[in-house]
Amino acid sequence: MPHGKICYVEIPATNVEASAAFYAAVFGWKIRQRGDGARAFDDESGYVSGAWVLGRSPARDAGMLTYVMVDSVDASLLKVAAEGGEAVTPRTDIGAGTAYGTFRDPAGNLVGLYEEPG
Repeated sequence: MPHGKICYVEIPATNVEASAAFYAAVFGWKIRQRGDGARAFDDESGYVSGAWVLGRSPARDAGMLTYVMVDSVDASLLKVAAEGGEAVTPRTDIGAGTAYGTFRDPAGNLVGLYEEPG
């Protein structure tokens, strides 16, 4: 793996199973149980993994903000709402067919969506 590549993310949760189901439904993340019993995920690319953690405050404000690449910000925000999340920033075009949006997951974490053409 290249030096400096982001490879692992811990996501605060109030209900690990609900959060796992949300991210699986919205993004197609593969959910698994680690050897230590923790609920973990692998993204669609297989290059980023992580787990949900209890007892940690959700990232409600845009400090260091993580963006998830999506085919369509609009379609993803509809899935977010259908799965119990909340759209915060609607699709916002930033030029050349590129756009972003943000949402809160069921635990209240602020997460970004990023779309590129093609």
